[in-house]
Amino acid sequence: MRLGVLDVGSNTVHLLVVDAHPGACPLPAHSHKAELRLAELLDADGAIGPGGTDQVIQVVHGALQAAEDKGVEELLPFATSAVRDARNAGEVLERVRAETGVELQVLTGAEEARLTFLAARRWFGWSAGKLLVIDIGGGSLEIAFGIDEEPDAAVSLPLGAGRLTGTWLPGDPPAPDDVRALRRHVRAEIGRTVGEFSRLGPPDHVVATSKTFKQLARIAGAARSTEGPYVPRELKGQSLEGWVSRLSGMTTTERAALPGVSESRAGQLVAGALVAEAAMDLFGVESLEICPWALREGVILRRLDHMGPA
Repeated sequence: MRLGVLDVGSNTVHLLVVDAHPGACPLPAHSHKAELRLAELLDADGAIGPGGTDQVIQVVHGALQAAEDKGVEELLPFATSAVRDARNAGEVLERVRAETGVELQVLTGAEEARLTFLAARRWFGWSAGKLLVIDIGGGSLEIAFGIDEEPDAAVSLPLGAGRLTGTWLPGDPPAPDDVRALRRHVRAEIGRTVGEFSRLGPPDHVVATSKTFKQLARIAGAARSTEGPYVPRELKGQSLEGWVSRLSGMTTTERAALPGVSESRAGQLVAGALVAEAAMDLFGVESLEICPWALREGVILRRLDHMGPA
């Protein structure tokens, strides 16, 4: 069957269409994206204003049309941290439902971490052993660890690249003092969670998902996306450490000129790099592998599991 997963995230609204059935690998058929930067539409009180909600409704309408055009039989719509953390989330969700017919499921941070972990587990398989999975989104950071398909530990922290950039790094390039302050904040936040994972023992395999990690791996020398998802892509902590200081001294325009860095995400890359470096350092990770699958694929896989055998 043809499934569509509609992800209303902090940076984009993304419709991923796949051909899938239980027991088979979901095959991507179409991708429809709209840049929204929902996290930046929050007002001083932490609410999404009427204009922001209008934009959400507009892009959801566009995604629905794309889903219809591509023959989607079932749509799996969800929202993540930007909607979850909005003070008026209930009002926004009701307006979206009333004006589009779409009932967005708001995932908790723990659910995001578990579903992303499921996707990584299925991608790498049982031979990967105990997995440590790290995902940096626009609004939050998810970390999960385990040997089964359900992680033994999973946390979500408000350390998304978009959120941190808007709050901590107003300059272009950011002021050195602001970068140092953000570095201290990120490491303190992650440091509080390390004990919860270290008691479970060392991982056999460390993987990372998300656009931030893909871009960092690319500028550090990983294969281009055009070479396909099955080419192994690695990010070494030593390489990342060197790039953090270089990225901090660049303007957004200069970062956007780097290989694999999109113009829309270039402004968030310093904050994302600081989070990635802190996570790898505090968890003692020298190298990690980039996983092509993440939250959207996890949502699809969970739905297929609930359908049972074909």
